[in-house]
Amino acid sequence: MSPTPAPDAAARSGHDLAITMGDPAGIGPEIICRAVAGMTPEQRGGVLLVGDPEIYRRAAALIEAPLEFVSFEERRSGDDRVAVAEVRVAQGEELPDGRISAAGGDLAFRCVERAVALVQAGHARVIVTAPLNKAALHAAGHHYDGHTGMLAALTGAPSSFMLLASERLSTLHVSTHVSLRGAIDRVTVERIAATVEAGHEHLKAMGVASPRIAVAGLNPHCGEGGIFGDEDERIIAPAVRALRQRGFDVQGPISADTVFYRASRGEFDLVVAQYHDQGHIPVKLIAFDTTVNVSLGLPVMRTSVDHGTAYDIAWQGRADATNMGAAIAYARRLAAQRATA
Repeated sequence: MSPTPAPDAAARSGHDLAITMGDPAGIGPEIICRAVAGMTPEQRGGVLLVGDPEIYRRAAALIEAPLEFVSFEERRSGDDRVAVAEVRVAQGEELPDGRISAAGGDLAFRCVERAVALVQAGHARVIVTAPLNKAALHAAGHHYDGHTGMLAALTGAPSSFMLLASERLSTLHVSTHVSLRGAIDRVTVERIAATVEAGHEHLKAMGVASPRIAVAGLNPHCGEGGIFGDEDERIIAPAVRALRQRGFDVQGPISADTVFYRASRGEFDLVVAQYHDQGHIPVKLIAFDTTVNVSLGLPVMRTSVDHGTAYDIAWQGRADATNMGAAIAYARRLAAQRATA
């Protein structure tokens, strides 16, 4: 992990967020610059970008944003320039716009690695990540299933959880980037309990006094008494009963074809989904542009956009920064919570 200098008082108090560039061949640099350009000077002072400053300058010029960038070690209080923790493209590497490349995957990884080190050193409180491409990541030799698994490995966390948060519906996943067959194997009493616990703790930290959590069933109609599978009765129901005995306000299993509707109507604060698409589809249907991806269960806090690199529109000045703005806004709430903890 890249070493970082000891933080001075200004750095400790000034940087709420470390925002990683993501894959530089995608829309990450553009949406970051769009979001930063729309900030107040005070908000901009609390941001620390992570990545190649030349790429950020190019993105700012593309969208005609009057942004200036400076190394975060040189930036002082009151400076109007945007602080950058430099992670540069490896010398001699080809980095084509809008295409998968090992150079892009490697830079995306090293930006996250640097951001973790910055937070651990006290230079920032929360990480915000722009999108990366898993194929590019793997081409560079970094074999992770995405940001969440990468962050768990970089921080030594035994496990992590993916939360999709929006105003109307939020879901937390028992499993994410595995095959559907593999996801079924991950439905265990222990994992369900750990997922509910992580969601409960996060909601409490975000100001929900008594979190109401629903656990989705795995099989159609929760198995219909074993006709369509016995996992709901054999695994999920006992896990929920044990959690209720421990004082959690949790219900389930509830059939997936109704539980998300009920939660969107305000009956629950969170739905625990059993696998990736079960949770992602309803949230993205309801709040595609404003859903925020939040990593739970890690020693660092992280939010992210909930979309990909969009190579097809990258470096054309067309990318929409709405989702990046939502990820930054959620991260500011987390930073404020950490500052007062």
